[in-house]
Amino acid sequence: MAEKSFDLIVIGAGPGGYVAAIRGAQLGLSVAIVEREHLGGICLNWGCIPTKALLRSSEVFHLMHRAKEFGLKADNIGYDLDAVVKRSRKVAGQLSGGIGHLMKKNKITVFMGTAKLAGKGKVSVKTDKGSEDLSAKNIVVATGARARNLPGLEADGKRVWMYKDALNPPHMPKKLLVIGSGAIGIEFASFYNTLGAETTVVEVMDRILPVEDEEISKFAKKQFEKQGMKIMQKAVVKQLDRAADKVTAHIEEGGKVEKHEFDTVISAVGIVGNVEDLGLEDMGVKIDRTHVVTDEYCCTGVDGLYAIGDIAGAPWLAHKASHEGVMVAELIAGKHAHPVKPESIAGCTYCHPQVASVGYTEAKAKELGFDVKVGRFPFIGNGKAIALGEPEGMIKTVFDAKTGELLGAHMVGAEVTELIQGYVVGRQLETTEEDLMNTVFPHPTLSEMMHESVLDAYGQVIHM
Repeated sequence: MAEKSFDLIVIGAGPGGYVAAIRGAQLGLSVAIVEREHLGGICLNWGCIPTKALLRSSEVFHLMHRAKEFGLKADNIGYDLDAVVKRSRKVAGQLSGGIGHLMKKNKITVFMGTAKLAGKGKVSVKTDKGSEDLSAKNIVVATGARARNLPGLEADGKRVWMYKDALNPPHMPKKLLVIGSGAIGIEFASFYNTLGAETTVVEVMDRILPVEDEEISKFAKKQFEKQGMKIMQKAVVKQLDRAADKVTAHIEEGGKVEKHEFDTVISAVGIVGNVEDLGLEDMGVKIDRTHVVTDEYCCTGVDGLYAIGDIAGAPWLAHKASHEGVMVAELIAGKHAHPVKPESIAGCTYCHPQVASVGYTEAKAKELGFDVKVGRFPFIGNGKAIALGEPEGMIKTVFDAKTGELLGAHMVGAEVTELIQGYVVGRQLETTEEDLMNTVFPHPTLSEMMHESVLDAYGQVIHM
């Protein structure tokens, strides 16, 4: 079969790959994209989007139980788990179909199959119909990552689940163990706990949500415990004994191992880059702990070969992957591209309460040698939060005491995943405390707390 030539070949159609393809096409490049499973990748089909759909259902369910607080009546409150999951899958399916439309609209050639690098500027694709030989001066690898399986804790899809099983559960857990308290673990813990599962979270680090600011982690832990979750920190699941209807977990905490019975276990212990069988090593690409080593422009060191998104390392976030895709496409097209700065990328966790952050934690800023000014403002001091019935939360800001630079912002509470973007824009524009103090925030909004937190850092807080 004749070789097909393009200006750009993208391997992987997740949020990094399909965005790179679209931006490349917009800039006049002939583009091909190769995807082995679903357009939209894990994020759209089995990650970010369907989990948010599930969490929205649990949020509404939670609010229905609070109807009396709002002067409303709701009787015989219940849920249909199959219907909840069906809605989630429908949302994911709708968006996946939208990616196909975008490929056609931008005249991007789509190959559904498994890609392998076949030498400089060459890609071989195995499809259901045979194979395709492609060539391009530039190739972007955006193959993403998958959930890590620890020895002895492997998922079986029955009683021990990974995220895919948790998104399409074979049963509703009654007594649930979640191993790992990063974003994925905590989101599933929050979802199933809200629906009534007796939930235990085990975290090997000294606190849950370990990448977040310590104050935010502690606040979130208190809220989760109020909701009935059991949190075990500095604890390790050593072994799982599986039976037809239960799993016995051997959990070590404080040097002592105890057995605990659950009917369901969710393993959420990190991710592994999809670097296998791509021919990367044969091309001379350096791989470190299942992730491709790149420079700030996502260059692999091999001429014309780039790696973006989860396969290129932390932070493992869809929006980071998308912006790297844009940057690389613009670089290839000869435009002036700006590298994506990890410390200016927001992280969002959609548990209840929500958690969001950008920049350095207070501890990290101090570790880097900054003299800091720190401001805080509680939700209980905000009129909109009280009106919403969401008075539990806080916003924390960290500034460089010498220059007034916003070093970091950290939030926990209702809708903080939407609020955080204000501080993200501030960091991108290199804002100072003076800029933020002089900005007029609308009233009544939750965003006013962002203003008050800045004022608090400088001893000028009004409503506290």
